[in-house]
Amino acid sequence: MSKLEAFLARHQRIAVDTSVFIYLFEKNPKYEHLADRVFSWIRAPGNGAVTSTLTLTELLVKAIRDLAPGQVDDFRTLLGYLPNLEWIAPAEEIAALAADFRVRYGFKTPDAIQAATAVNWGATGFVTNDYQLGRIQEIETILLDRLL
Repeated sequence: MSKLEAFLARHQRIAVDTSVFIYLFEKNPKYEHLADRVFSWIRAPGNGAVTSTLTLTELLVKAIRDLAPGQVDDFRTLLGYLPNLEWIAPAEEIAALAADFRVRYGFKTPDAIQAATAVNWGATGFVTNDYQLGRIQEIETILLDRLL
């Protein structure tokens, strides 16, 4: 069993950082196979995942900048295909926890919101490729770079 498979097997609900979506959508040759495995796991019955609505903001920036309205539509279609993924808008509890994470870990606001969303919504695992987020103690984190 691979390290990613073992990680996923330990959890019923994970959080997914924006980078994992980007790797899948952009067919990143280095990470696409890992991202694909994560999203296959999410689609399986009995599994669940969360991400912040901030993820959609981060995903759409390049498409909007490149004036690619078709890509914007593609993102929304693909995202709707993940029935076990919950999109969580930052609320007061997430904002307060994100502020705490900014102070304790020195996270930038988007990273703090992603981490706070994961913890606040009961994810027990967090898939990312951001080494800063790998420092969080409140949730088990796996960095895709460490799986290569």
